[in-house]
Amino acid sequence: MTKPGKKFSRVRTIWLVLLGFIGLSLLVAALLRGNDVILFSPKGLVADQQHRLMVISTLIMLGFGVPILFFLYFFAWKYREDNEKAAYSPHSDHGKFFTFTLWALPTIIMLILASLMLPATQKLDPKRLIESENERLTIQVVALRWKWLFIYPDQNIATVNYVQIPVDTPVQFELTADETPMSSFWIPHLGGMLYAMTQHVNWLNLIANTPGDYQGSAAEINGAGFAGMRFITRVSSEEDFKKWVNDTTLSTNELGTSEYASLLMPSENNQAAFYSNPEPEIYSNILSKYAGGHQQYAGSTEHKVTH
Repeated sequence: MTKPGKKFSRVRTIWLVLLGFIGLSLLVAALLRGNDVILFSPKGLVADQQHRLMVISTLIMLGFGVPILFFLYFFAWKYREDNEKAAYSPHSDHGKFFTFTLWALPTIIMLILASLMLPATQKLDPKRLIESENERLTIQVVALRWKWLFIYPDQNIATVNYVQIPVDTPVQFELTADETPMSSFWIPHLGGMLYAMTQHVNWLNLIANTPGDYQGSAAEINGAGFAGMRFITRVSSEEDFKKWVNDTTLSTNELGTSEYASLLMPSENNQAAFYSNPEPEIYSNILSKYAGGHQQYAGSTEHKVTH
């Protein structure tokens, strides 16, 4: 027979655990209140769809996971060693329906998640072009040690650790790398990450629907200067974008062969830099340094699928 003192101690323990969870939840809510939690603050079409998919998937898994965890601890509590009232029958036969239910529930979860994930995987393919009334902007991105080079081939300008795009305009980033480890290109406010690597071009299509400055970075460790491999993504109006392009074209800094050779040298915590008149073949020359790279880039125009 359970003593009153032990029973009171167990009840108190349960209440302390519940109060602890409530207190932790309130603390997290207080710390996050008023802060820009990037993954929960999408500023573009792709990021918004990814955010919704993440929330829906999490809620579905919690809908099944919470009851499972509840019953796990409930049965552990019910059949504890000192509970003489619990009837324990380890050799009893629960029947085929019970066995079917145990297998059916996780199968249902898998099917529900698959019905969401499979079409979303196709729809959110980074190569898929985003349909819009505005003309698409192409930006060539080169991952270096440890900095990002952005080339605007149509605007005839280039930048380091800074990229500006007009609002509500689809942007196609053409990602590659030069003499650097594989780097993950990520603007979390606008969408998921994608790798930049030598001898290869990856296409990432994004669009921003809210003006502002958003942090971009290398999302995974790629060497000594990883922590400082960050850049600013400025989303502005079309008029401000054109003015910035015009001002940058007047820059006396030109991105020629010698300047690019300097950028190619490893450096950390680089400030934003702006260049006019980048060498016309600089991007294709980077790709042609590696076997097969130029052929891969030449096929980029074949990706004409739209949302």
